[in-house]
Amino acid sequence: MKHFFLPFEKTKGFSYSTDSIERLSEYEKYQLSFHPERPKYLDYLTVFDNVEECLSNDLHGSCLIQTHRAELRRNGKVWPVMLIGQQSGPTSDFGELTRIMQDQSEVRKWNHGMPTPAAYAKAVDAIAIAEREGRTVITVIDTAGADPTEESETGGIAWKIGRCMQALAEATVPTISVIINRGCSGGAIALTGCDAVLAMEYSTYLVISPEACSSILFRTRDKANLAAEISQITSKEGMKNGIVDELIPEPAGPAHRFKNEALESFREVMGRWIEAFGKAPAESLQQRRIERWQKIGQWETTTEEHIRTYEKKVSFFIDKPKKNLFISRHKRCRNDDKRHVVDPVLYSKLLADNFVCATCGHRYVRLSARDYIELILDENSFTEHQETRYIVDRDILNFPEYADKLHEDRVKNGMTTALITGDGAIDGKDVVLCATSFGFLGGSFCMSTGEKVWRAAKIAIENRRPLIIQAAGGGARMHEGCSSMVSIPKIHLALSLVEQAGLPVITIVTDPTLGGVAIGFGSRGIRIFEHNASNIGFSGKRVIEQYTGKKTSKDFQTTGWLQSKGFVDMVAHPLELKDRIAGIIDNHSFRQDT
Repeated sequence: MKHFFLPFEKTKGFSYSTDSIERLSEYEKYQLSFHPERPKYLDYLTVFDNVEECLSNDLHGSCLIQTHRAELRRNGKVWPVMLIGQQSGPTSDFGELTRIMQDQSEVRKWNHGMPTPAAYAKAVDAIAIAEREGRTVITVIDTAGADPTEESETGGIAWKIGRCMQALAEATVPTISVIINRGCSGGAIALTGCDAVLAMEYSTYLVISPEACSSILFRTRDKANLAAEISQITSKEGMKNGIVDELIPEPAGPAHRFKNEALESFREVMGRWIEAFGKAPAESLQQRRIERWQKIGQWETTTEEHIRTYEKKVSFFIDKPKKNLFISRHKRCRNDDKRHVVDPVLYSKLLADNFVCATCGHRYVRLSARDYIELILDENSFTEHQETRYIVDRDILNFPEYADKLHEDRVKNGMTTALITGDGAIDGKDVVLCATSFGFLGGSFCMSTGEKVWRAAKIAIENRRPLIIQAAGGGARMHEGCSSMVSIPKIHLALSLVEQAGLPVITIVTDPTLGGVAIGFGSRGIRIFEHNASNIGFSGKRVIEQYTGKKTSKDFQTTGWLQSKGFVDMVAHPLELKDRIAGIIDNHSFRQDT
């Protein structure tokens, strides 16, 4: 039988023992987690009885998530389940894999292990079937990430991933996730927002690949091992950081060499969890779900005295010139003929275009959280929540330069974190508002954001107020590792609770709204896309172009482009936001206590 060996497996003295694996570098542990011979989702089907495939289709990338009805027998009882598994390749048999992947049609079919919108749509449908049939949902995680192509952006992959997390947050049956190999980025978090998250002993759970992290942090991919070490990506570290509930032992050694033992261990632990959930009262499911997710995340608290050392209003809104009708053009403007354009810009035209250059598409400014507060709320009506004011980001990984960056951005933005929450009014009607400053570490989604939105949602429910969220950010914050990403399902549950209370959730999608921000609150509620916004979707334009080696299409990921694809129901200029939101509130049938 043909086998694949990683370099360290050929090293003299390596024995697959616990001690041998502990001596591996962090990057070698990462390589081990997606060894091509580790059992894949379809291998784990042998643990279950009466397995029946459902929802199969031939859409591109759909095979990367497969769904099966099944049963698990334990202690004389049969537990019906819905299996939703990420199958990262055709087989774990390396000889067979080598043969299959010589066929280019098979290479395209398996899409480098990255699920597409069709795959996530299948998962949502499977959750619905599980609810109708009273089956416990089990999601099996094994992915390098979701598909980073224009084709998938055209298919609305950000919104499909967001819908997966919403479906799990609202599921009326228990949900269990298990990371069997590598669970990376939004491709994994789409299906790990469950009532319990388990992980095989030698799996990894990460927000960004070590190579990409190294490239961003050190401007080279050659320090991937250091990036892996800093980011704490092993399942054991996930357990330590409170984002994994239990490790499934690989008792004899890594699953790619001791498959039967690993599968039997999986059967035992999974069976115990299914049985425990099955015996619990169904009416307590949501409360137990709330109790689990409100514990997710870590943060520090600060003092009023410290906040006052940097707190100030920061505005990037360009006001009308007092002496003339024009402002200076940005220095790098070039027209379609690549000619340098230097003439000044008519202010009224620039304002109408939402501060985007009509000649080259350059954005002059991205507005601050305080700008949006002033644009949306009645004058002087905003009061920051005391419940969130003192929350600050925690450097749980001792990530290089993170503490310094946090200090610099607090001073630069006059805010404690990237997101601020508070009470306010729109045309005299009370609302809860969450606003984001892109200038604060790119508005990246982090643990403090998750906790602040959670608390803001609770305040909205308690006071019967609409919840408004202004979305901006480039993704989940790598400085906090996977813990930042795991806070995304937390806010999905929070927003679902607001909606279930009969209150409107209104999301303003601004430039940029990508990655973790897009699949989080960017995908929820009644969405208003800002006029002339761009960089809206899952994978950023630069990432897509680097991956595919092709330029993206004209106006890609702009509000207009998204509107042409059918993803935009409502568009508003920043100056129109207040009136548009007021109209939504007036038309929404909810009771507001006075």
